[in-house]
Amino acid sequence: MLHISPGNRRHFFTQLSTGLGYLALGSLLGQERARAEAGPGVIKFDPTQPELPRMPNFAPRAKSVIFLHMVGGPSPLDTFDYKPLLQKLDGQPVPASFRESVEKTRFQNVFVDCRDLMASPFSFSQHGQSGMWTSELFPNLARQVDDLCFIHSMQADSNNHAPSSYQMHTGATTVGKASLGSWITYGLGSANQDLPAYVLLFEAGPYGGAGNYTNAFLPAAFQGTRLRSQGPPVLDILPPQQFASGQRASLDLLHKLNLKHRSARPEFSELDARIASYELAYRMQTAAFEVGDLESEPTHVRELYGLGHQDQNLVKFGRKCLLARRLVERGVRFVQIYNMFDSNGWDAHTGLPENHTRLARQCDQPVAALLSDLKQHGLLDETLVVWGSEFGRTPMMQNDHGRQHNSAGFTLWMAGGGVRPGRIGSTDELGLLALDRPHTFADLHATILAALGLDNRTLTFPHAGLNERLTGVTDAAQVIPGSLI
Repeated sequence: MLHISPGNRRHFFTQLSTGLGYLALGSLLGQERARAEAGPGVIKFDPTQPELPRMPNFAPRAKSVIFLHMVGGPSPLDTFDYKPLLQKLDGQPVPASFRESVEKTRFQNVFVDCRDLMASPFSFSQHGQSGMWTSELFPNLARQVDDLCFIHSMQADSNNHAPSSYQMHTGATTVGKASLGSWITYGLGSANQDLPAYVLLFEAGPYGGAGNYTNAFLPAAFQGTRLRSQGPPVLDILPPQQFASGQRASLDLLHKLNLKHRSARPEFSELDARIASYELAYRMQTAAFEVGDLESEPTHVRELYGLGHQDQNLVKFGRKCLLARRLVERGVRFVQIYNMFDSNGWDAHTGLPENHTRLARQCDQPVAALLSDLKQHGLLDETLVVWGSEFGRTPMMQNDHGRQHNSAGFTLWMAGGGVRPGRIGSTDELGLLALDRPHTFADLHATILAALGLDNRTLTFPHAGLNERLTGVTDAAQVIPGSLI
C-alpha cells in the first residue's frame, strides 16, 4: 500500500484531478473510510478534512441527491393528482362529508379564506406503461413517468410557508435545526475533494431564507456552498496574478499557524471549517471553473435543457439542472436547487392558471432533461432526484382563480437512486386530505437517508443535552414502504 506523509498529503490530493486520479484516490481512501466509519453515536471525521468519504451504515442504493424544491407550493390538483370528482363539482360548496373529515383532524385551517370548489383549468391524460396521470403543464415530464415514484399523501405540520419549508429541509417547523444536505454530508462526506460536498443553486431562495439550508449545530464544515450557474461558479476564487506563484507557500504557512491556534481550542468547529475552507478553495480554483463550463457541453445537450429558449427563467433553471448533473457526475454528494425567480414562486393565491403555466414552463423541460441526461450518463441509478414543495394547494378557489395553502395532503415525486417507480398513497376524491398511507417529511428524510445507506436512528449529533437527529429524537419516522427497491 502506498503511504503518504502528512506534509505531502494535501499536495498529493491536489494533483489527483483527472478521472484516473479519482480512481486511485478511491482506492487510497479505503483506509481513511475505515478510520472515519460511523459507529452507533457521533460520526467520526477529521475536522481539517471533513469532506473525506465515510462508510454508510449499510449498502447504499444512491451516491448523491438532487433535491428540486418548487418554492411556494404548486397545486397537485393541477399537476400530478387528477381528481375527476373535483371537475364534476366545479363551483359547488365542499360537501359536508369532506369538510367534516378534515375538521376532525389538525388541518382545519385549510378552509380559511376559501370559496367553493374550483376545477382544474388544465386537462389531464395518462402516460407511460404505468398509466400515470399528469396535466398538460408537464408534457416533457409526462414522458418520464415510468421512472417516477409519486407520493400523493404527504402532510406537513404547518400551513405557512417558512415553518413548513423549514420542516421540509430540517425536520422541524422552527429555525435552528440542521438541514438535510448538512446531515448527509456530515454522515458520508464526499467523493470529490475538489468541490463542496453540499451545493446550493438558486436565484431567490426559499421562504425563511438561510434557515432552510443551514448546518445549525452541526460542525460548520457541513454548511451548504452556493454556486452560480452563470459565469464563474464562485466569484474572486483566483488570486491576483502577482500573488499566484506564492499562493501555495502562503497557504501552507497559514495552515501551520491555524493548526497551532486550533490546538488550544479543540471545540471551536468554526476554526476547523475555516482551515478546511482555505484548502478547498485552493483546490476549487481549477475544479470549479471546469464543472461550471456548461458551454463545453455538446450543442444537443444544451438544447435538451432549453439553454437557447426565449424564456430566460427557463434558461436559468436549465443551467442549474445541467450544472447539477455535472456536479453529481464528479462526486458531489448533495445538490439543492430552488425553482424561484421572484417573491412568490408557485404561491398562486390568485391567477393560478397564469402562474402555474409560467412556472411549469420554466421547469418542465429542464427537469425532464435532467432525468434523461442522468440516465444517458449511467447516473440515474445512483442519483436520487426529489421534486416537491413545502405543501400543496386546496381544491377550493381563493380570490380570482387562486388556491390557498394545503398541508393536509399533497404530492411529491422521487426518481433514480433505488426508487421503485409507481404510486404511493392518495388524498380523498377532492384532493383535500391524505387518507391512504399519509407520510410526513420525517418519513421522507428517513427514506432519503436509507437510499444513501444511512440509518436515520443512528445518524446523531449531541446538542443541548439531546442526541439530535434529522428525523427527530423519537422513533416515529419510517422509511416510506414500497418507495425503495
